[in-house]
Amino acid sequence: MAEIRNYTMNFGPQHPAAHGVLRLVLEMDGEVVQRADPHIGLLHRGTEKLAESKPFNQSIGYMDRLDYVSMMCNEHAYVRAIEQLLGIEAPERAQYIRTMFDEVTRILNHLMWIGTHGLDLGAMALFLYAFREREVLMDSYEAVSGARMHATYYRPGGVYRDLPDQMSLHRESPWTKGKDLDRFNAWRQGSLLDFLDAFSQDFPQRVDEYETLLTDNRIWKQRTVGIGEVTPERALQLGFTGPMLRGSGIAWDLRKKQPYAAYDKVDFDIPIGTNGDCYDRYLVRVEEMRQSNRIITQCVKWLKDNPGPVMVENHKIVPPTREEMKNDMESMIHHFKLFTEGYCTPPGEAYAAVEAPKGEFGAYIVSDGSNKPFRLHLRAPGFAHLAAMDEMVRGHMLADVVAVIGTQDIVFGEIDR
Repeated sequence: MAEIRNYTMNFGPQHPAAHGVLRLVLEMDGEVVQRADPHIGLLHRGTEKLAESKPFNQSIGYMDRLDYVSMMCNEHAYVRAIEQLLGIEAPERAQYIRTMFDEVTRILNHLMWIGTHGLDLGAMALFLYAFREREVLMDSYEAVSGARMHATYYRPGGVYRDLPDQMSLHRESPWTKGKDLDRFNAWRQGSLLDFLDAFSQDFPQRVDEYETLLTDNRIWKQRTVGIGEVTPERALQLGFTGPMLRGSGIAWDLRKKQPYAAYDKVDFDIPIGTNGDCYDRYLVRVEEMRQSNRIITQCVKWLKDNPGPVMVENHKIVPPTREEMKNDMESMIHHFKLFTEGYCTPPGEAYAAVEAPKGEFGAYIVSDGSNKPFRLHLRAPGFAHLAAMDEMVRGHMLADVVAVIGTQDIVFGEIDR
């Protein structure tokens, strides 16, 4: 009789649940995983090295492309590190705008996560539900920056521009006309803040819909309860952050523990799990969407009541307006030098971290006094989570590997950098 032995198989990168760029080498004993070896490098773009060859302000757009589902949160960490080096602080209105858009980004991320995680485990309808809400929030990205994804909206000293007073309307087309067109344009009659206000009032019912589909669904619970369990002590040792850490029962959230922007002025709760399994991490992320919605509501109210500047008044760092540039020679020179040379930061180093949707995203910059970073290193939350893949899937079935990839909420742009 032939000898029974383990065999090695590739999971991904072309597997639908590997999301395009994850290659796992699995050692299998029948259906049971004995070892998992994640291979990275399929999406390496050299972001850190590229940023070291360009003036500070020209690398903001690279940050959007790291975790390409949490665009503005990545910008926030990089921009905060530059502000630390320059010794400047964004105006209060800009801080509230950043807080609001960080939370819009968190909801965007979690909607993508819940849709794809559901799809990976066989829940088809949820993907369509989640993308319905994503479409609305993408419109708010487009309203402030002109881009639906890679916004480059945060700048050292504040944000690119103030929030628009008028949302653009959908035009009639063969696909949207009559009552459909009126429904699409109902929230768009006022400013962006009115638009987000309408969204935040509607969103809790939408989260209820997702929960109706999944939370008590017995197939969903069979696929997630008891899968990929991580104890609180082990989660800390592995360097987990974000929902991966909170799902194991540790209430660590940078927005509370090391507040930045306007997080110390808004009211919200930190959801935590008890068992540290895939189901708990699902519940944590669903509750995070509700808490983010709470924060957005508070920011909208404050921003409606408090007009003011959204950028520091320093033309060595912030470009003058187009009008000033066209009429004033001094402004013209500032504008030209800012976009050709950028600005020099004092020598030193700075590390700024934000509570990104996936965990702690940090930017560490070493400056030698020139107009570009001497060294940039990015702390990606997904990297530590992926490193725990082997430990989390050992002894589980092959199908559970898909559930663990989903619960880690991996995006390879930030892992490979």
